[in-house]
Amino acid sequence: MRLLLTTIAAILLSGAAARAEMRLASKDLTPGQPMASAQLFNRFGCAGANASPELVWSGAPQAAKSYAILAFDPDAPTGSGWWHWVVFNIPAGTSRVSTGTPPRGAVEGRNDFGLVGYGGACPPAGGGVHRYQFTVYALSVADLTKGAFPISANSPAAMVSFAVHAAALDHATIEVVSQR
Repeated sequence: MRLLLTTIAAILLSGAAARAEMRLASKDLTPGQPMASAQLFNRFGCAGANASPELVWSGAPQAAKSYAILAFDPDAPTGSGWWHWVVFNIPAGTSRVSTGTPPRGAVEGRNDFGLVGYGGACPPAGGGVHRYQFTVYALSVADLTKGAFPISANSPAAMVSFAVHAAALDHATIEVVSQR
């Protein structure tokens, strides 16, 4: 019995060790800390530079055929949150996005400001602390514009999120905060 338990434990541990866990880092975002003015929106009473943050990821599954980035504020007073950035079809060889630069070869979709590309944080004045979740997803498909849930740059951000989650193999998130 002891040998059987030892064997089962070894198998389980070897499987866990073989599975890489995605990690996400950024020189522009510090987990749990306020977002810098460079990443804040520059309209609707906010005065930031509206520059998308640097994101660097590692540990993605070898089966990843592309990546997606979703930036979301779950605390927006909409009943459904607020999408700040949706990027998909990021080529599989990519592991970094530079500050203020969309990933080469990727598709940037519409954010909830109605704009294509990055829309920085701009929580309502007096609305308390808002969380901003920047998540990179490793996907099982190379092109989200084809397949069971085809999307485009004009698709609503929630639909892009649906397609990304349907194809996700793994993900990593950095959460920062902002308030006015």
